[in-house]
Amino acid sequence: MGANAQTSVPLFTAGEVLTAANQNISAGTGVPVFATTVTRDAAFGGSGEKVLAEGQLAYIEASNVVQYYDGASWETVGPSTAGGLTLISTTTIGSAVSSVTVSSAFSSTYDNYKIIVSGGAGSTNGNLNFTLGATSSNYYFGGAYSGLSWSNTINGDASGGATSFWGLGTFSANSLSTSIELFCPNLAKVTSFATTLVRTTTGGFFGIYGGFLNDTTQYTAFTITTSTGTLTGGTIKVYGYQNS
Repeated sequence: MGANAQTSVPLFTAGEVLTAANQNISAGTGVPVFATTVTRDAAFGGSGEKVLAEGQLAYIEASNVVQYYDGASWETVGPSTAGGLTLISTTTIGSAVSSVTVSSAFSSTYDNYKIIVSGGAGSTNGNLNFTLGATSSNYYFGGAYSGLSWSNTINGDASGGATSFWGLGTFSANSLSTSIELFCPNLAKVTSFATTLVRTTTGGFFGIYGGFLNDTTQYTAFTITTSTGTLTGGTIKVYGYQNS
C-alpha cells in the first residue's frame, strides 16, 4: 500500500475537530487512493464514513487507474492498461485441490474476458475442465481442437452436449498453463470461447480449442476442475476487455 493510500473516506459532523491529518488526506491526493478495489469498497458506508454516491472518484494502486461511480457500478476513467485489459481478480490455487471456483468474475462492466491460469503444477498429467455458474446440464459444445504433439502428430476431437468444457487447459508435474478468451458470459447471449494450451512433458503437445455454451444465462462465476489428479499452487487471473 502506497504512502497516499486510504482505508476510509471520512464523513465529518457538526462540531467535530478537523485535524491537519484530515486535511492532508484530500490535499495530498486530490481523490481517494486505495490499494485495491476491495479496500475501495470497504471505505464507504461504514461508521463515520461517506455513503457511496454517483460522481465519487477513486484511484486504484493495483491497476493504476482512476475510477468513477456512476450510481450503479465503478467505471474506469484512465489510464487504461496495455491492450485495453483490466485485471479484475486474482485467485490463488491451493494445495492438492481438484477444483477452484472464481466468484464475481463477470459483470455488466465488460462484455469479453481473458482468463490466464499459470504458475502451479499437477500431481499427474491431466486437463482442465471449465463450467460456468452452476450449469452442469448437457449444453456444452466444444470442437475444432487440434493438438500438435512433439512427434508431429496432429489430432482432432470434439464433444457435443457435454456437462463442461473439457480440456481448456493442461497440467503436468512441472507446469500448469492456459489462456482462455471468453465472450459474453454476463450478457443474455450464448457464451463462446477460444483457448490455447501447451503440455510440457515428453510427448506433450500444443493445442487450440473452441466452443460454446448453448444457453443465454448471464453468468458471474466459473469453476475449473481437473480431469484427473490435483493441482497445487499457481493463480487464476481474470481480465476484462474494456468496451471503449
